[in-house]
Amino acid sequence: MPHNPPTASTEQTSQAVQRLMDQYTEIARLAGALAHEIKNPLSTIRLNMELLAEDMEETETPAQKRALKRIDLTRRECQRLQDLLDDFLNFAKVRHLDLRPTDLNAEIDEALEFFEPEAREAGVEIVRYLDPDLPRVMLDREAFRSALLNLILNAKQAMPGGGQLVVRTTASKGNVALLLIDTGCGMDDRTAAQMFDAFFSTKPGGSGLGLPTTAKIIEAHGGRITVQSEVGRGTQFTVELPVPARLSQET
Repeated sequence: MPHNPPTASTEQTSQAVQRLMDQYTEIARLAGALAHEIKNPLSTIRLNMELLAEDMEETETPAQKRALKRIDLTRRECQRLQDLLDDFLNFAKVRHLDLRPTDLNAEIDEALEFFEPEAREAGVEIVRYLDPDLPRVMLDREAFRSALLNLILNAKQAMPGGGQLVVRTTASKGNVALLLIDTGCGMDDRTAAQMFDAFFSTKPGGSGLGLPTTAKIIEAHGGRITVQSEVGRGTQFTVELPVPARLSQET
């Protein structure tokens, strides 16, 4: 059967998508360069504040004590801005993933084992329901581990008094799904709708970039993330990842 050449409209769409990707790459590069330029003098200011605080350790007069408090405040604000810039650089960078066939259940088990001591200390019980027949998926292990741990930590923070985190995997035609269900404080519809918006945060001092970065990583894998929540009852994050046809046939 002869191969049909791409139509003009298909070529135009492809070119438009490529232009958008090129523009995004350039914007991300410029944003990253700007953030680096800000970080350098900010680091110098913070270092000098620390040195100044050391010089004033043995303060005696009320005026000196007030000055030391202002120095400490300035130093803490510099650190907060530096942390925000680090989060922004992680969010803005263009990701070139090293995708390899991976056992998702094994990745989840490793991440949960790493998190287990922190979970015990926080009074969080982890319950696993991992489908033993789950097909393999294409993952960049390092990037996906970062996204998964962020979701797990987010669930723990939603349960300050302890609770239960259910981690479940399922398979459907052409996809696998990872569900993380916590028994935490939950959130209203407005908050849930904005969870993946950059700089939106309900946590004091939060950058509002953790979940947007997680969403970007999952989308870069060809997947998607959704959230369902109810105030006072908990939250469910669902991560869906595609199973390439070749891997599906090998399972």
